[in-house]
Amino acid sequence: MKILIDIGHPGHVHYFKNAIKQWKNNGHKVLITARNKKIIKKLLNIYNLPFINRGKGKNSKLGKLIYMLWADFVLIIVSLKFKPDIYLSFSSPYAAQVSFLFKKPHIALNDTEHTDLMHSKFTYPFTKYILTPKTYQNDLGKKQIRFNNVADGFYLHEKYFTPNPDSLLQLKLKKDERFAIVRFVSWNAHHDYGQSGLSIQTKRALIVLLQKKYKVFISSEDDLDKEFEKYQINISPEKMHDVLYYASIFVGESGTMASESSFLGTPTVYINSLPLMCYLKLEQEFGILKHFSSSDGVIDYVKSLLKQENLKEKTRKKALKMKESFINPTEFLVWFIENFPESVSIMNENPDYQYNFR
Repeated sequence: MKILIDIGHPGHVHYFKNAIKQWKNNGHKVLITARNKKIIKKLLNIYNLPFINRGKGKNSKLGKLIYMLWADFVLIIVSLKFKPDIYLSFSSPYAAQVSFLFKKPHIALNDTEHTDLMHSKFTYPFTKYILTPKTYQNDLGKKQIRFNNVADGFYLHEKYFTPNPDSLLQLKLKKDERFAIVRFVSWNAHHDYGQSGLSIQTKRALIVLLQKKYKVFISSEDDLDKEFEKYQINISPEKMHDVLYYASIFVGESGTMASESSFLGTPTVYINSLPLMCYLKLEQEFGILKHFSSSDGVIDYVKSLLKQENLKEKTRKKALKMKESFINPTEFLVWFIENFPESVSIMNENPDYQYNFR
């Protein structure tokens, strides 16, 4: 089987890297196309995953439409040479549209409900099936197949992720020194238009507050303002999950990193005006994550967390409880693609079949 996978976000590298390895070991051919973004290219190179660059993309709405035509063109040229049997992506409109043109199935994954409006126009009409977490809040109709886990499980499942304390050496921490991770986003993604997170005043107050108990590191999509530069985290991207695992607390605007921290059992404060996606809502229900739609109330809540005894240990137990019924989504995805389309019939007749993949 020939599988074409399109990657548009650093998280997608993690979602598919373990499945790609298994497919290759099973004798399938896999070709990756990827957005020209520094962190994506770095991760693909770190994991020894060759790829074809489909361009950088644009931030404006008009620019995104123009880029869609370009990306489609690149994938058409690639497809003419590779001749894929199936396309796979995290709801890439380019993979979906090109798969439709070549009359081949496109399997999309999604865990972000507020992107459905855009995907209903540019992705889902050209997609054969859509895999979503069981807790997905929108009904996508007959194309939707639900699995019991969150996207973080593709790479943070215990079979694939073992935290490495040696990763902390890059942070130059003292022995047993506790630390906090703060994350700022750029607000350039299509779903970020009109959205917001932490105000500059709250960012300043947050750093001062966290420093009373922890060493503070800031991870940022954009270049940091000069006043925050000294907190810039300097670590290889593949080691970031180790850092999130060992962190005492995470506070940030990124849904992806907030969910990763929660999945790993780190107390999480998430600030974003967007409504909670299914996975973040689940993590809040289990008491691992707290969501704020603006800066209002953030400082007071963080103060209350800092007063709690054994906060990290309590949060880790909650995360383990949340994951008790989860499947291994990588094993499920490998099976689903290798046995497509019979796998669709099996899942439609018996959705619990997925629990064979633990």
